Amino acid sequence: MELAIISDTHGLLRPALFHALEGVDHILHAGDVGSPDILTALEAVAPVTAVTGNTDGFELRHRIPEVQTLELGGVRVVVTHGHQFGRGPTPALLREAWPDAGLVVFGHTHRPLMEKIGGAWFVNPGSCGPRRFNLPVEMVRATIDRGVFRGEAIPLTRAVR
Repeated sequence: MELAIISDTHGLLRPALFHALEGVDHILHAGDVGSPDILTALEAVAPVTAVTGNTDGFELRHRIPEVQTLELGGVRVVVTHGHQFGRGPTPALLREAWPDAGLVVFGHTHRPLMEKIGGAWFVNPGSCGPRRFNLPVEMVRATIDRGVFRGEAIPLTRAVR
């Protein structure tokens, strides 16, 4: 199964993102979506599992939850924005909250992270929306095959500020 893992679009979908989404089976969006139109555009590419973030307004909060749990390719996946954990959701805090997850996808910090702890992967794809804090603009392209997760950061090099 081919996955796209994104977060913190804040209302911006870059052309480079659509190129990176080609051929994915499922999109995981870890919040701060920005607008329902973002979800509509992504759903035209592949099924989307999305959560709200701290900057998402009423319309999105009414449509999607703060946390979603699903099974993909034999892996229990949790998607959350992570703002519930304060300024910095960490793999340790997320592991404590969801000890049975094989993959926890989160956002909020805009700082990319892909770390395996105790058999579980913790992935923050960074921000693929407006550039903030001089951090890279990127997403994660991943596969889950027979319960094994493999991910790769994809820079969205034609970034608009």
